[in-house]
Amino acid sequence: MKKGVFYSVGVGPGDPELITLKAVRTLERCPVVAAPQTKNGEMLALSIARQAVSLEGKTVVPLHFTMSRDKAQQHAAHLAAAQALRPHLDAGRDVAMLNLGDVSIYATAAYLADILAADGYETRMVPGVTSFCAVAARLNTSLTGIDTPLHIVPGGCGALEECLAQPGAKVLMKSGRQLPGVLAALERRGLLERSALVSNCGLPGEQVYADLSAFPREQDAGYFATIIVKED
Repeated sequence: MKKGVFYSVGVGPGDPELITLKAVRTLERCPVVAAPQTKNGEMLALSIARQAVSLEGKTVVPLHFTMSRDKAQQHAAHLAAAQALRPHLDAGRDVAMLNLGDVSIYATAAYLADILAADGYETRMVPGVTSFCAVAARLNTSLTGIDTPLHIVPGGCGALEECLAQPGAKVLMKSGRQLPGVLAALERRGLLERSALVSNCGLPGEQVYADLSAFPREQDAGYFATIIVKED
């Protein structure tokens, strides 16, 4: 029997209107849909997808991942998630794994695709709108000029100061948990007034600060916080 195909499907950052037609058609075609599930049972990517396409009659597989930064724990969670999908793929059923944003930018689905591809399964990628592009649109600003470099950096990057010293615009992804340290680094370099933050872009509870110097330091920006530092 021919094995099923594993699709990594980007569903965008939150607004269901940003899901691509290709993603919708892939979800309509796949009988199995997999999505990350938090400890409290929330499945955000699935909730977004359901607002754009009917998933009625499909098998939904919750996947559980760790928030630990320990590489061994992360890899174990990826192996367990891939193992949960193998019975469906072995039975010839295509699986679409939902991924927030795009499937090539800090994407959990990419780890599963690598594991499954190494075991001989066919894998394909369906791109989605990145969170930082949606954030730039929400701020009504361009990320780059014709000659402007663009640096994409995780908020928890250990070399943040070095990254901020690079020429060009910077995108600081998932900065929420590291926000105090990120704000301090931006302030030391005099970049707060040239920085903007959008949290939960396109989702309920969206926060927009076009000037990060006005952000209340005691406020929680949440996990999905993206900062854009414009070039001087």
